Amino acid sequence: MFLRRIVAACPLKSRRMFSSSVSNDHASSIQELNEEMRFIFGEIPPNELTSSVSNDHANNEPHLSRESERIFSSSVSHDNTSPVQELSKELESMFGETLPNGPLSSESNSHANNEPHLSSGNISESSIELTHTGNSGEAQMVDVSPKESSKRTATAVCKVILGKKVFDLVLANQMAKGDVLTVAKIAGITAAKQTSNLIPLCHNIGLTHVQVDLRLNHEDFSVAIEGEAASMGKTGVEMEAMTAVSVAGLTVYDMCKAASKAITITDIRLKQKSGGKSGDYSWEQ
Repeated sequence: MFLRRIVAACPLKSRRMFSSSVSNDHASSIQELNEEMRFIFGEIPPNELTSSVSNDHANNEPHLSRESERIFSSSVSHDNTSPVQELSKELESMFGETLPNGPLSSESNSHANNEPHLSSGNISESSIELTHTGNSGEAQMVDVSPKESSKRTATAVCKVILGKKVFDLVLANQMAKGDVLTVAKIAGITAAKQTSNLIPLCHNIGLTHVQVDLRLNHEDFSVAIEGEAASMGKTGVEMEAMTAVSVAGLTVYDMCKAASKAITITDIRLKQKSGGKSGDYSWEQ
């Protein structure tokens, strides 16, 4: 060894011989050896004998104190929470925080995986479903034969923004094609009765009432359209009301497009409905 060569070359006041049978008092031996090396080198070398002896001594020591040492048997009880929490507290007191990974977290994760998983998106009886799709996603017409007939009503609205120039022409009834509001009203009523021919999966409903009203709005130079449909049947009339106002709005555009192409049809929506399994609905609620 390097240390023995240096000791042999330099006369020392006191030389020590170490036998192969090292005593159990490692701390005392290491301290004495450090003093001799400090006398020879002026400081303790960072490796060689000192580090090897220190490492051997450290490897023989337990990693945890006897107070915090625990033995876990292979037969873990069902209540894993209590010992895990206690050991986590001890680790937190020693290291400042609990370990994020390792066997403890794996044990906790495996225990959590055995618990039933409850999702916030569980399907309930009142969940919304797409009735126009089958089990494999294909389009289908809903069978309403098991339902009982009841009074159904629906109201839809639409807005057609004309602009000041076209608005003044409609107000004065000076459009080349004639009375814009009257033609659009008739078109809306006719369209409501043809809804099942226009919308593929709609039922052919026997309507008992259709009404379409058009009103000029001076504030934004628009035409406000409102359509109402009613029936005594097994399915709702929402689509009939919305078809009525949509076609009425398209008719207004057709009647006025010669004067302007910048006319906008907007805000088509269901305003309210009543009857049926889903109950009443109002946009304003």
